[in-house]
Formats: sequence, structure tokens, C-alpha cells
Amino acid sequence: MKKSFWDNLEKPFFALAPMADVTDAVFRFIIAKYGKPEVMFTQFVSCDGLCSAGKKALLIDLKYEETERPIVAQFFGAKPDNFYQCARLAVKLGFDGIDINMGCPDKSVMKQCAGAALIKDPKLAAEIIIATKKGAGDLPISIKTRTGDTKDNLKEWLPILLEQKPAAITVHARTRKEMSNVPAKWHLVKQAVAMAKGSGTLIIGNGDVKDLAEARQKAKETGCDGVMLGRAIFGNPWLFAHLPERRVGAGFLPPLSQRLNVLVEHTKLFEKLLMQPAKGGSQSEADAPLEHASGGKNFAIMKKHFKAYVSGFDGAKELRIKLMATKNAKEVEEIIKEFLKTPKFPP
Repeated sequence: MKKSFWDNLEKPFFALAPMADVTDAVFRFIIAKYGKPEVMFTQFVSCDGLCSAGKKALLIDLKYEETERPIVAQFFGAKPDNFYQCARLAVKLGFDGIDINMGCPDKSVMKQCAGAALIKDPKLAAEIIIATKKGAGDLPISIKTRTGDTKDNLKEWLPILLEQKPAAITVHARTRKEMSNVPAKWHLVKQAVAMAKGSGTLIIGNGDVKDLAEARQKAKETGCDGVMLGRAIFGNPWLFAHLPERRVGAGFLPPLSQRLNVLVEHTKLFEKLLMQPAKGGSQSEADAPLEHASGGKNFAIMKKHFKAYVSGFDGAKELRIKLMATKNAKEVEEIIKEFLKTPKFPP
């Protein structure tokens, strides 16, 4: 098999987790600008949706910038034929890899027999991987999954995935039933590493990692090839900043003024690129660059970032209340500017 970017990553490597309505094209652009991880994933996109009349509205979730590379498209669904078509689309759009979501515990996803539901249907899971590989050509296929459905069953589940020889498997160290309500069980990541030894498949650990220092420690303890960080990125696009130097260091945050100005930048880009309709031109939706993406996102989605950016300092609560009442980026900018002018502005 042709070598892919996965083969060239220095170990342990660190990846940004795909999170619905969080790691959209704009937030990934901000992250890549201020603290790029070694691997980035899109938020998951429905294969059924991409193979329907609603395709145009979903293409915005597959937008990316060159600065994000290597960038992996993540899909979810339960129909092998649709995965084949989406793999071909990922090739056309120039992605570096394709990731299959076999771990999402959301009820609406589970009802489609997708996400974590595939843990209970190993035959279908294998068919989906085979179909995706067929459509992907030389693009590497990876999988994100959990340790089991209602109980841990890696001993039965992981060999089924390894048999299909994916480039990498991310193990979220909890079952579907556990959601994120219990501490991640990293000893199971270590078990997965032992099971995958000699297979050629990389194992990435995921769950409850707060910063790169902890990520490196988890990699050392389990032997995993990489660590995926998710919730730690909220309000902190600098999470992966100065990556080589931070491998043995602690977390880093810039001065509050810079953090708030980046929040303004983030909000403006969200409004401009994800809310506004396309500006015309001859390019197709699938081929258009990010700045011409067809919008349609609600401004309320952006507000989930406000609490993360605005916390841990005097006056944060009052500032958040004002920001949550905003209706557009201009109002956000005005409120932040006014706050930064206050005499008691914290350092």
C-alpha cells in the first residue's frame, strides 16, 4: 500500500478531535493559525446527507484551508454504498485521509444504525470499511470508535477492525453507554496497543486529556502512537501552540487581551464564512475555496464558544452575559472593545 501522511508522523503525535458544531471550518482555521496540531479532522458529516438532495447544505462542513493539512474528512452513516460515494468525494476535494465514525453515542445517530451502533453490527462495520477503501483509492482510512457498547469488549471488537487494516484507529476509552460521564479508562488504550502490535495500524488514545503535557504522559504510559484532544480546545486555540517545545511543558495561554481579540476574530469569520450565502462565481460548491463556501449556520452556534473564551478572570461572568445577548459579530466586537477599555481590566 502507498505510504500516507500517517507513516511520516513523529511519535507520539497529537490530533484535534472532530466535534460537531465545534471544530467547523472557521474554528479549525483559527486553531491552525495560532496552534496547529499534527493531524486535524473535520466535524463528522452524514454520508446519507451527502448522497441526497441536501448535499449542497452539507458541503460547508467539508471546507478546509491548506494550512490545516494533514486534514482528514470524517463521515458517519450505515450504508456502504454511500460511504463509497463519500470517499470518492473526499478524493475530489483533496483530503489527506478519511475517518469513519464508529463511536458517536448520539441517539439520533444511533437510530440510523450509525456511529457507535456499528459496534453492535461488526459485519456491517467491515462492509463499510471495505466500501470506503474502494472509493478512497490511495487515501488512508482511519476509524474512531469506543471500547464497547454497554460494556467493554475490545477483545472482540478491535480484531474486527484490525482485520480490515486501517491506517489508524482512535480509541475513545469509554463505552457508548458511558458517554463522557465516567473517567476515560486509559488502561484499555494500552490493551488496544498490545492487540494492534505488528498489524501496521496506529493506535490513538482519546479521553479526558487536558493539555499536551498530559497527552505525552498518556502516550508514555500506554505506548499509543498518538493522542487525540477534544474538549480541551474550547476557548484555547493555542492548545497545540509551539508543539515541539511544549511536549515536555505545561499549558499555555496568551494575555487576556489577545484571547478576547481572537474571540472577536473567530466570531467575525464565523459570520462571514459560515452564515453568509456564496458570492457567486463559476466554481462549483464542491470545488470552491473556504471564502466562497455556501453558508447557513446559525449565530447561536458561535455562542457556545463564548463561555470557553470568557472565563477565569474578574468580570468574566458579566462579560459573558452581555455576549450571550448579541446578535452579530459587530455587537461582539463593540462589547469586547468596551471591556478592554475599563480601568480594572485584568492583566
